[in-house]
Amino acid sequence: MSYISEFKEQIQRYEAGEQERIFQAVSWREKFPANQTSGEPVHPLGVASILTNLNLDADTIIAALLHDALEETALSSGEIEDRFGGDVGRMVEGVTRIADISAKSKTLQEAENIRKMLFAMVTDIRVIFIKLADKLHTMRTLDELARERHKTVAQECLDIYAPLADRLGISWIKDELEDLSLKYLNREVYLQIKEIVALKRGERRNFLDNVKEDIRREATAAGITIEVESRAKHFYSIYQKMRKRNKATGDLYDLFGIRILCDGIENCYTLLGLVHRLWKPLDGRFKDYIAMPKSNGYQSLHTTVMAAGGNLLEIQIRTQEMHRIAEHGIASHWLYKKGGAKETVHPADISLVNRLKDWKQIEAESGFSRVSESFLDDIKRELLKDSIYVFTPQGKVIELPAGATPIDFAYHIHTAIGEHCAGAKADGAIIPLSSELQNTQVVEILTATNARPHVNWLRTVRTAKARSKIRSWLQQNDDSIIIEKNIVAKKKPPLPEAPPPVEKAPELWGPRFIRPQILESDTTLLHVRVEDEKNMMIHFAKCCHPVIGDPIIGYVSRGRGIIIHRKNCSNLANIPDFLERKIETEWENAASVLVKRFKVEARLSTDLFSEIEGAVRKYQGHLIEGRLEETSVNHLTGFFTMQLEQSEDLKKVLKNIRGIPAVFSIQTLT
Repeated sequence: MSYISEFKEQIQRYEAGEQERIFQAVSWREKFPANQTSGEPVHPLGVASILTNLNLDADTIIAALLHDALEETALSSGEIEDRFGGDVGRMVEGVTRIADISAKSKTLQEAENIRKMLFAMVTDIRVIFIKLADKLHTMRTLDELARERHKTVAQECLDIYAPLADRLGISWIKDELEDLSLKYLNREVYLQIKEIVALKRGERRNFLDNVKEDIRREATAAGITIEVESRAKHFYSIYQKMRKRNKATGDLYDLFGIRILCDGIENCYTLLGLVHRLWKPLDGRFKDYIAMPKSNGYQSLHTTVMAAGGNLLEIQIRTQEMHRIAEHGIASHWLYKKGGAKETVHPADISLVNRLKDWKQIEAESGFSRVSESFLDDIKRELLKDSIYVFTPQGKVIELPAGATPIDFAYHIHTAIGEHCAGAKADGAIIPLSSELQNTQVVEILTATNARPHVNWLRTVRTAKARSKIRSWLQQNDDSIIIEKNIVAKKKPPLPEAPPPVEKAPELWGPRFIRPQILESDTTLLHVRVEDEKNMMIHFAKCCHPVIGDPIIGYVSRGRGIIIHRKNCSNLANIPDFLERKIETEWENAASVLVKRFKVEARLSTDLFSEIEGAVRKYQGHLIEGRLEETSVNHLTGFFTMQLEQSEDLKKVLKNIRGIPAVFSIQTLT
């Protein structure tokens, strides 16, 4: 069966009129088979097919069929809109805008793509459904791309698109993206897990059948109608468990779980009691996501029990409606219904969209028209990572990124609360402002009229809103510092001798120096005003390439602004007037990170880079830069820079890297 015939079978669920519109789009797209190996538009059909599995409305299916038409063909957005309507035209244009980015560096281009994609959700969230389906089909057919692109595409999916699918609650897309990413990032481990899961399935079939029968028997006796099924955990979650517990594939036994579906929330809790009567629950392994849903709308009861024969067994209990939302997430609000109706949800009802609106407001207030290199890290840390839920004393639930502090909480409530924050209580006890808040704490902010933001707050906050407001206040009210590009430059006091000769470039000392003001933002310049002089710039020295965490010093150059060097840079000795023109600088968030360079000697291995990256990521770190070169036959030498959240994780990471079979030695360089 051809791709088109198979696709036409899939859309039989739609009403006749909707099918006709979709068929028209298929036929129209066939006329423009740019960059296809056959006459059929294989990739657009694949993307649209994924979205039919989500039961999305016909407009979204049509937009998916045409999502690459503006890039790949001579079609215009106006032609698409005239033929299929404004919604379809806008979605196609939205997907195209995400990809139509040019930037000075790959990092900036990636960040700008992610920024445009996420902000597109505020207008029409269906654009993101199409983009996720686009990435999933690309991963399914990744072998058709050049081999050197495999790991780059896979890592992007693991870092951005799988977490995004998770935040939107579309669990099956998230699981498949993670599994396919693992396949291309660490194929050997992927194949090992695949083999062991297949073997264990046969071994545990009788055990799982007996478990299901016991649950059915107890539910029938209680008069509760249920569906119960066993499920294999997806490969990436098994891989994460292997890394967390430092176990080989053969040592893992809890590779399968049980899911119970019922009608009614009351029955969920009744079934939980039945399960705990059958088998002893493990302490600390119960999660009630019904009473406290995840931010993506996910609801379920999770428990782990010690079943027959000492086998650990994870059990999920949820209603049929909860299961629908767990599988389709926010997309469930756009489900196509027979008769042409569809459930819709206003973007304001979605937690992630509300967070993105806050980001857009921060961007507008800061005057940023272009993305910075830190944006992608902020997105990964704040929007695509786990959230915590804390309460105000009045019982209002506040969602914050994991690791958020009382200062983040204060600014979330109101800017004025943040600016006058003097202390905090959690569950009635005084806590430091720098402490990390924990899930379900009741947080109270203590304010004082004379309390003011402090530059040290920039080192502890985790939210973009808090960081932006603190920076803004310091720039307007603290004449002693300049803050930009993650740098805090402490202004030099006036020298006792006569001021230096007046030059075209502005100076940072003497009677001419007044508080700088940001005029506009750029990814390479800090524009400030010193009397009538503009364009005081912060540059990073190319001789020593300082990165976050390095001890740094600033040099006030003539005509080029402030040049940031590492404190141990050998070139400083060659600058004649360095001592007179140096300026104290520091990283605004250096206290919470550790940056280390290291050198690795290893035997030739195709997966070494991803294995090293995995060892760093295991402890919430990431590689800032790295390169591997074949220095002799079957011998690799690598130089890497990594950033860790906690300094005590350094020994653990180095031990993990030493444990990689291909690694001969590892040596820290800084």
